[in-house]
Amino acid sequence: MVGDDAQSIYSFRGADYTANILNFERDFPGTTVVKLEQNYRSTGAILNMANALISHNIHRTDKNLWTANGDGVEPKLWQLYNESEEALAIANEIQAQIANGRQYGDVAVLCRTNAQSYAIERALRQGYIPYKIVGGLRFLDRAVVKDLLAYLRLLYQPSDRVSFLRDCEYAKTWCWSGEYF
Repeated sequence: MVGDDAQSIYSFRGADYTANILNFERDFPGTTVVKLEQNYRSTGAILNMANALISHNIHRTDKNLWTANGDGVEPKLWQLYNESEEALAIANEIQAQIANGRQYGDVAVLCRTNAQSYAIERALRQGYIPYKIVGGLRFLDRAVVKDLLAYLRLLYQPSDRVSFLRDCEYAKTWCWSGEYF
């Protein structure tokens, strides 16, 4: 079995790290635990912050993350109220990096979920910061958004044939004869 009690983010789906990880040695006597504590991606400064944060969890296994990557730049910790504030802080940080001589191509924003991308895209557009989405679509290019906008245009202008035909699969379910108007 492979698992990490510090990454138990799926409890909303019913995953129970207590039963699955913390009690594993008790439930399966004679088990040998091999801790994979070396991190190959992060710097020492990031892992020190992670270790400090994880240490506050009283229901955890003991581990000490480490890396051979050196200390790196000290991470910044922001306490923000909502996704809009977070997106604005990201845009402001990018602008500060550009003002300090970096190029836009030197900057990457990683999102854990697609849901975060809309607020960030909006803040980047408002700040006139060029961006490119890798591994996904811009929010306004997503099919569901285009469909919704077409439906709203159709409500406003019922004879808008292009909006009606936006999603042929949906249109076919509405008009069996193939004659749309």
